[in-house]
Amino acid sequence: MSRSARTVVLALMLSLSAVAAPAHAAPPPSTPHRDPGNGPERNDIAATDPLMGAARAAVGENVAGDHSGYPRRTKLRVYPENAADKSIKLGLAPYHAIAPRLNALQALGNRVSVEIAGQSGLGRDLYLVTVTAPESSFEARRQDAWRSLIENDPVRAARDPFLRHGYKAPVWINNNIHGNEWEGTDGALRVIEKLATSKDPKTADLLKRNRFYFNVTANPDGRVAGTRQTSQGFDPNRDFVTASQPEVRAMRGIAIGKQPLMMLDEHGYVENTLIEPTTPPHGQNYDFDLYLKHGYANGLGMEEAVKALGRPETAKPEIPFRDYEPGSWDGWAPIYTAQYAMYHGAVSFTIEIPMRVNNAEYETQPAAELQRRAVINTEVVEATIGSTLTYVDRNRGELIANQIEMFRRGGAGEAQREIPDGFVPGFGPEDRYRTEFPRAYVIPAGADQRSAVAASRLVDHLVANDVRVRQADRPFSLAGRRYPAGSYLVDMHQPKRGLANVMLEQGSDISAKVPVMYDISGWSHRLLWGASVDIVKHGRLDVRAHDVTAASPTGGIDAAPGRDLALKLVDGKDVSAVNDLLNRGLALGRTQDGTIVVPASARPAATEVADRYGVRFTEARGTATPLSRKTIAGAVGPDELKALRDMGFDVRPVSAAVLNAGFDWSKVDLLFVSSGLRYTDLTPAAKDALKAFLARGGVVTRGATGARFNTDVGLLEARPVAGWEDGNGVVSVVNGTGPVGAGALPDSFVYGPFWFADLGSSVSVEQRYASGSPLVAGHWRTRDDGTGGPLQAAGQAAVVSGTSGLGGRVVLFGTEPLFRDHPKGLYSQVAKAVYWAAG
Repeated sequence: MSRSARTVVLALMLSLSAVAAPAHAAPPPSTPHRDPGNGPERNDIAATDPLMGAARAAVGENVAGDHSGYPRRTKLRVYPENAADKSIKLGLAPYHAIAPRLNALQALGNRVSVEIAGQSGLGRDLYLVTVTAPESSFEARRQDAWRSLIENDPVRAARDPFLRHGYKAPVWINNNIHGNEWEGTDGALRVIEKLATSKDPKTADLLKRNRFYFNVTANPDGRVAGTRQTSQGFDPNRDFVTASQPEVRAMRGIAIGKQPLMMLDEHGYVENTLIEPTTPPHGQNYDFDLYLKHGYANGLGMEEAVKALGRPETAKPEIPFRDYEPGSWDGWAPIYTAQYAMYHGAVSFTIEIPMRVNNAEYETQPAAELQRRAVINTEVVEATIGSTLTYVDRNRGELIANQIEMFRRGGAGEAQREIPDGFVPGFGPEDRYRTEFPRAYVIPAGADQRSAVAASRLVDHLVANDVRVRQADRPFSLAGRRYPAGSYLVDMHQPKRGLANVMLEQGSDISAKVPVMYDISGWSHRLLWGASVDIVKHGRLDVRAHDVTAASPTGGIDAAPGRDLALKLVDGKDVSAVNDLLNRGLALGRTQDGTIVVPASARPAATEVADRYGVRFTEARGTATPLSRKTIAGAVGPDELKALRDMGFDVRPVSAAVLNAGFDWSKVDLLFVSSGLRYTDLTPAAKDALKAFLARGGVVTRGATGARFNTDVGLLEARPVAGWEDGNGVVSVVNGTGPVGAGALPDSFVYGPFWFADLGSSVSVEQRYASGSPLVAGHWRTRDDGTGGPLQAAGQAAVVSGTSGLGGRVVLFGTEPLFRDHPKGLYSQVAKAVYWAAG
């Protein structure tokens, strides 16, 4: 952007924000802090029951108006006043005040529409505000048709002069995704009110050419409670590759349904203000040239707008691409809102406002000081939004063409562009991350039980993310392989091929490319979700197929009437089915190889759960010992708590504090230890009660806390060895033949990896890291002293089992099989450990 253009942007932006004191010099940029929960804290803070003691939001009716055009007025339910809302202390809008404010704005005129995008984990409404000039139903349908044309027929869209001149540029402003980063909501409300009430003809023209979408608070439960996470304990800005949280699924719907040209995700807190674009590595599946041109230009425009506030605290904003070292604020993983939105055609930004008001500051600073900081932060939010809206309006034609071109390249299957040095100032070899897209992925039908259930889950997930999947109407051959009818095909000549590939590829080992990474660096739905997925690199796709809106049913019973039924635990859905039957009081059995036996008399219930979970029962053979319902005392992370409960286990959250307060072990079958429990923190009485349990009950542990617990209590003779603390990613493993390792996937996931050495004679190896370098994709380096790297882990025991000297069975995991609700293909391995150890 030229200096004169930036001057115009700044002048227009100032109409949306206040000007304060003159600027002063600011300290040089510093490497941003790492967020809590992305390091050792994962092993220290145990999950609590997210619904225990929490009052659900009041239930009311949403009375929708005419949704065929704009405005679309919704009578929002008003929540009772909550004096405990943490935003009140900061002088910011408590959640209960937002609906009345939005109701009033809707009644004020014809520019503001509010819809309910979804509900939070505790049932609070998620408000999607649209600000635009009024549209008739015909005009709204025409806008929708143009939006669809851009994605589905970009060649025609590029030639359509009516679209070029008449399409309203969609912009998405996302706020308060981290609940204790409040001010995005308040800055957005200010902008909405100014747009709604302005008499300036320029504002009226602005709204005729654009649609502005505001997700007012993406995490209302966290906003009220003053927590970063959702009510379920998840960081929603790490969840987009999996979408385990309802708040994230709502945002995913906004990204797909509104197809923004540009989006901001308003966060806090980084001194001076942080404005993306990021440092390298940049996601290798992006058409990065289409992002970076406008990403950098608008970043510079936002920088000028923030500096123009005249606050000394905002005098020197930081742009990571320009100011930070590689890896310290990367754009690699699709887990973040901004990085995910890019796959739907948005030029997107994470904004970090400057003045910290959360965590320890919230408790120690005087209310007046917190409110002063919150005022500054709100001004920064307002400035970044105002600058962005103006930038989009001034560059509307180029941004529309930009999105069209992204989808055109995907549909045509074109290779990514080589970006020259200096494409924007500072772009060089360290910024080049590219991939070679395959021609297609095939998810075969008629494969084994694991693949059928996992294939259905994977296909539904791809479709939910607007990835196009087709199902073959007849058998076909590709790349020398024959596939049956019903197999799924992901043709990579599609608009959102980058999103398809980022979910299905194996990923890359980037350990040598950058010294550090902000968060995880490896993931793979193909390798970790349990489905069989084949890669077709080249060739024509001569397959008669139909578009998929939902995967085909996979459940059923393959056994003659009157025969006992068998179910192998090869997927978490199998575990859910088993626990469902156990929770009905049915008498099940378990064979020596871990197969579950269901009596013939329970066939009606088995038929029901087969349909519900998509599992297939076969005819039982051999003898089985009785299997009872298992109750787990879980000192675990929130992600592990969710995964275990999703599989149907009765999990009772515990910690050192809970055990010291007196805990009833009488109905517990297994203790799962991964977070928030150190044996040395227990009182003598709590230790005695625990040891009494360990004489009869089982133990499963994971990670640093679990390994320490095993050592402190003296359960298994197995010396834990910690890998590099920041190491994470997909790893190759070699499975043993024991009750936990047999039948597990050949790949696993690590985050702060562990392995076990000097094993006692009674300890069995269930799984080892593969020889050579086990890292498949991610970032796992060797420490400076030569320890902790993947080469040191090669061939070492990753999962072990045995019977402790106290009498109970124990399984130790050095891997992360339940991490953030992602590696779903590993869940059955944990369930088998639970069933075996609990006896």
